[in-house]
Amino acid sequence: MSSDAEEASEDRRKYEFKKVIEDLKEYEGSGTQLVTIYIPEDKQISDVVEHVITEHSEASNIKSKQTRTNVQDALTSIKDRLRYYDTFPPERGIVMFSGAVNSGGGQTNMVTKVLDSPPEPIQSFRYHCDSNFLTGPLEDMLMDKGLFGLVVLDRREANVGWLKGKRVEPVKSASSLVPGKQRKGGQSAQRFARLRLEAIDNFYQEVAGMANDLFVPKRHDMDGILVGGPSPTKDEFLDGDYLHHELQDLVVGKFDVAYTDESGLYDLVDAAQDVLADQEVMKDKKEMEEFFEKLHRGNESTYGFEATRKNLVMGSVDRLLISEDLRKDVAVYDCGGQEEFELVDHRHNTPSHDCEDGSEAELKEREDVIEYLMDLADQRGTETKFISTDFEKGEQLYDAFGGIAGILRYSTGI
Repeated sequence: MSSDAEEASEDRRKYEFKKVIEDLKEYEGSGTQLVTIYIPEDKQISDVVEHVITEHSEASNIKSKQTRTNVQDALTSIKDRLRYYDTFPPERGIVMFSGAVNSGGGQTNMVTKVLDSPPEPIQSFRYHCDSNFLTGPLEDMLMDKGLFGLVVLDRREANVGWLKGKRVEPVKSASSLVPGKQRKGGQSAQRFARLRLEAIDNFYQEVAGMANDLFVPKRHDMDGILVGGPSPTKDEFLDGDYLHHELQDLVVGKFDVAYTDESGLYDLVDAAQDVLADQEVMKDKKEMEEFFEKLHRGNESTYGFEATRKNLVMGSVDRLLISEDLRKDVAVYDCGGQEEFELVDHRHNTPSHDCEDGSEAELKEREDVIEYLMDLADQRGTETKFISTDFEKGEQLYDAFGGIAGILRYSTGI
């Protein structure tokens, strides 16, 4: 699979996870009866089953009969689902949700959902029982974007590492042999200054060597490099072209950071929040700029559900642009043998439909509009791009164009 295809597949998977999480967040239980279990990939299924059996037994001590029954039913449902797995969970682990959720009028419905292979590996086993499902860790995974190299240095020490999504990973460190500013007795000021400059140069080369070893193999996957430290150290380091030339081009910002030990890597990320936010939406901005450029030309863009759908069916859409905030379903009606479509808010009932030819409308199906359009895109080899609303043109896609647009391969007149 090509990198573009892998990215598209991952985007779709993240959207599907996001949709499930939004549903889970709406559920509420009466009392602490909604069970969530996070299972890392290295946790044996038999150990999880044993833990569930123990929790089932301990739940018999719950005073409320209704809560006791609901918790035990949820645990039984989870145990039944665990039978479908072998010795270990699939790659990146499993998250399981089960419980009796309020459905109105004092009634409850039993809900059980299983999410295999989440966007990021589950780090540790967690059992959680509360009035809401525990979705926070999954939400954090979905927010994880980008791979950035981190360098913090002064003339005494340096640390390099990664920012992977939200996680800072220190990797390498070095201490310098640069002497202090006061020279030792017997040395001329000129000689001492020269030796000190040589030591600084050697240390900068050592730091660059660490960074090059770590970053060069990943340079095509990186979104940028952040450099931190006091002035003028970080400036001398960057202006001296110590980094590999391809890495030099990836530097997206330099920041004043007081500490240069491992904690300095975290301080660097905090100082770079504005730059990181810009980087996350940079790809989206480029897509929208191209869309607006083609829109102004008037012949190689499309927008709105119906026009975009027709172009997708023709195979003329190169990239399908969908707002991340779009939450609608498409209702498909049979009108005398012809299909007609209507967009409906997720939470609204399916409306009646007036066919254009006056015939009686028959509802054929209703499904998530994003899933519907992505299926068409997949069939025609069209890339799907999710566009954030965290910038002006991203907001315009949602507000002015209904959250749906496309960049065309050729003009169709639709």
